[in-house]
Amino acid sequence: MIKVLLVEDMQMLRTALVALLDQEPDLDVGLAVPSGEEAMALASTYRPNVAVLDIGLPGLDGFAVAEALRGSTPCCRSLMLTSVARPGLLRRALEAGAAGMIAKDAEPAKLADAIRAVAAGQQVADPELALKALQEPCIDLTRRELEALDLAAEGDDPPQIAKRLFLSPGTVRNYLASAVTKLRARNRVDAIRIARERGWL
Repeated sequence: MIKVLLVEDMQMLRTALVALLDQEPDLDVGLAVPSGEEAMALASTYRPNVAVLDIGLPGLDGFAVAEALRGSTPCCRSLMLTSVARPGLLRRALEAGAAGMIAKDAEPAKLADAIRAVAAGQQVADPELALKALQEPCIDLTRRELEALDLAAEGDDPPQIAKRLFLSPGTVRNYLASAVTKLRARNRVDAIRIARERGWL
């Protein structure tokens, strides 16, 4: 039996997914929660084989949960759910340690098969996302540039970002300026828009 942890903040969708997956004889959704914080609080006790994670969770998003589970519950592999086909999301999921990603509108049988594949140690990806990822130019922003841009997107100014990243304000300004230049953006707001459209933030 494959033990599944489902993390989805929309109650109607979460309930529907549990009902659908519980019809599979080899899948047991023993834990279904609406937030990443609840998932992290309960995962080490439940010890799931696969965590099915919505990307856009409030608070801790799916990427953060996947990365945290990799350290706290190594027996659990993560499968991301997304409602948007942005190629950068697949890259971010893999960097966070997830074993793959599937679209929310996929047929239930495909989701069940993806969970089985992930539990068996395989990697899976929605075909549309995989194709777009292959067609997309490589991202040339560094991790620090992305972190600074992501915090700027939340509304933090350089001094606030500096405190959160343990850097100097000048270094943060340099990272933001570099991101604007590399993305050929008009300004910081435009850089955030471009990065979001590509699924990098």
